[in-house]
Amino acid sequence: IMGYIFIKTYPKMEVSTYRDLKKVKEITELTPLFGDYDIIAKIEAKSFSILSDIVLHKIRTHPGVEDTKTVPGTNI
Repeated sequence: IMGYIFIKTYPKMEVSTYRDLKKVKEITELTPLFGDYDIIAKIEAKSFSILSDIVLHKIRTHPGVEDTKTVPGTNI
């Protein structure tokens, strides 16, 4: 299972949030964005449950994260 997580940060928290999220081992790719969301993260997990747990407990709990949108999928 994989998921793309669009991350909106609080103003002026983009850089510190990006640096902190780079340390999350389950995030396989992390890219800054411009627009409605500030960062996109790619996560690969063994199940939707694990993907959800990573988003809820390792990304959304970060103090710089205001909102997220997860687009789940599977590797073909």
